[in-house]
Amino acid sequence: MSVRHFLDLSDAGGDAIAAMINDAIDRKEARVGMPKGAPDDDAPLKGRVLAMIFEKNSTRTRVSFDMAIRQLGGSSIIMEAGSMQLGRGETVADTARVLSRMVDAIMIRTDDHAKIEELARHATVPVINGLTDRSHPCQIVADLLTLVEHGKALPGLELAWLGDGNNVLHSILEAAGLMKFNVRYGVPEGYEPDAEFVEMARAAGSTVTLCRDASKAASGADVLVTDTWVSMGQAEAAEKLAAMRPYQVNAELMAHAQDDAVFLHCLPAHVGDEVSKDVFEGPHSVVWDEAENRIHAQKSVLRWAFGQL
Repeated sequence: MSVRHFLDLSDAGGDAIAAMINDAIDRKEARVGMPKGAPDDDAPLKGRVLAMIFEKNSTRTRVSFDMAIRQLGGSSIIMEAGSMQLGRGETVADTARVLSRMVDAIMIRTDDHAKIEELARHATVPVINGLTDRSHPCQIVADLLTLVEHGKALPGLELAWLGDGNNVLHSILEAAGLMKFNVRYGVPEGYEPDAEFVEMARAAGSTVTLCRDASKAASGADVLVTDTWVSMGQAEAAEKLAAMRPYQVNAELMAHAQDDAVFLHCLPAHVGDEVSKDVFEGPHSVVWDEAENRIHAQKSVLRWAFGQL
């Protein structure tokens, strides 16, 4: 079987993502009452080693992948860019070749998507995208899992995105096409997502609508999603923050959504900027379930990469 890389959601496809969600739900339920570091009863990745490369700061990706491989019976090696030869000029290709001889899979969190594509070209073990400037597929598997857990059917779902047209929105749009839901994105002029992802979703049958008015984006939505206005590595930009201000998710905006709508945020949040405290801490918010579900989603991504799903 050819090596399974998970660089974007389309690498797996809709059926595989549905299988990941179902597997995550089952494994999460089976672990109730167990110590967090105890392996699953079947330990399906026993003896497997995951190398994790971090060129960008991380809390949830780092901990969730570490816990995921432990719970599946394997182990991890964590490497910071500044403490490995990749950060001192060794090529991505050579790093891929060496690590493929030493570990069973590679997860990388980096800036340039071209770097992860090169890593995958030269690796003979699965490469998983922990985040790039283009996309964040593992986060979206966790988001979809959270929505299903909270009673949301994905086909026909109405999702509203508010704020910056960034890598998270790119993966949401990719998911929309694969899982057959619709997206209205409220973004200021000049901060739209890449047209490639919009067209990809539309070509797959999803309705994708640009809304300059935040209330129109939120109207009747089943879920509202936002992210930090200034992404990791970007300089604070007063002009950008001013442009984003009308797209804050607050109680007034939530009132335009369905009564049982939920609020998602991949974290870390800047409460008072992209989301108000009353929404972030309020009854619509499921951000802590979403954060925990990174572990359970990552487990299923890993099992898929190893050909177990």
